[in-house]
Amino acid sequence: MTPTIGALTRVFARIGLLSFGGPAAQIALMHRTLIDEKNWVSEPDFLRALSFCMLLPGPEAMQLATWIGWRLQGVRGGLIAGGLFVLPGALVVLALSMAYAAYGTVPLVAALFAGVQAAVVAIVIEALLRVSRRALKSRGAMAVAALAFTSLFFFNIPFPLVILAAAIYGYFTTIVPPDAAGPPAATPSGIGAALRMAGLWTAIWLLPLGVLMLASPGILSDIGAYFARLAVLTFGGAYAVLAWMAQEVVDDKGWLTLAQMMDGLGLAETTPGPLILVTEFVAYMAAHREGGPLLGLAAAAVSLWVTFVPSFGFIFTGAPFIARLTAMPRLSGALTAITAAVVGVIASLSLWFALHVLFNRIDTVAAGPLRLFVPDVTSLDPVALVIGLGAGWLLLWRHWPILPVLGGAALASGAFSWLA
Repeated sequence: MTPTIGALTRVFARIGLLSFGGPAAQIALMHRTLIDEKNWVSEPDFLRALSFCMLLPGPEAMQLATWIGWRLQGVRGGLIAGGLFVLPGALVVLALSMAYAAYGTVPLVAALFAGVQAAVVAIVIEALLRVSRRALKSRGAMAVAALAFTSLFFFNIPFPLVILAAAIYGYFTTIVPPDAAGPPAATPSGIGAALRMAGLWTAIWLLPLGVLMLASPGILSDIGAYFARLAVLTFGGAYAVLAWMAQEVVDDKGWLTLAQMMDGLGLAETTPGPLILVTEFVAYMAAHREGGPLLGLAAAAVSLWVTFVPSFGFIFTGAPFIARLTAMPRLSGALTAITAAVVGVIASLSLWFALHVLFNRIDTVAAGPLRLFVPDVTSLDPVALVIGLGAGWLLLWRHWPILPVLGGAALASGAFSWLA
């Protein structure tokens, strides 16, 4: 059954408004709505497309929505489905970013967000456990995860190099049976059409950024260039790049404080849409700091453009080749190794966040390429520890949804502050 454009728009507007809970919940929502209720796509096609989206950088749930729209109504349908999947969350994150920039330093509000920061540590640990169960099914995968964690946390090796090394390892260590059937062949006309589509979307993505960099060098250009680079490196989901992004925007660029970064992650967790919308918060806060709300609005728009336009290009270029790409064992092996490395990346993020939330003073000790974070145990924040443990108990053992956990953590922190 092929829906009309109007029906497609209504359904994806509803999905966009209800897409809370991260990619697993979002993909489940699309499966229930589009297969079980509407019967618009078949389950085998849905799963093949999901496998393809997991091979790509960027938010896989948004890319899957774009593919479904493309499958049903061509490029126009893909733009509608993917756009509506992102737009509601983007508007909410923008409103929350503006409110945070205006009121985040009020003592009560700051106390509420201190609780959110403690809960975020528990949320990231839950994500670590969830990804570990799916990814670490062999000794090789465990070794890749351990090496990724060690490389990032102790040696500060750049995130892209860690992901690239994992992909190369997975590609060349995958054993292909000699009698395995090869993927279906691609026709020259199909390859030519794909190259034209890739060129078109590359131009759509980068030409506005080039004009911006020539016309307005400064914070907007810096934000555009940084998040454009990030957009093609977000393999394994948003959590995989959060540690790298947090360290770059906090330590290297000085756009935000660590507390602001974690508050932004907490805000993004409470909104519909992809978690990578935290980039919009970072962009708004960085530009607001330099030029106020109007510059913040411009930076938010730039971050959304460079972050999500590539995903449309990936889908419209690669969708005709899904059967071929998902039938390549070595490509699947590279993805498997990347997923294992993501476990180590999230583990690094979890420990880094936990140290900076729980301790007010942390020294960094360097010995050659080795880097150690040494917390001052006398600076332990007991309120953050209690709230973090409580949030972890609610998430991991009581299986509460994220929204009430974040709300409860904020209220608990506010109560502690008022009693003190």
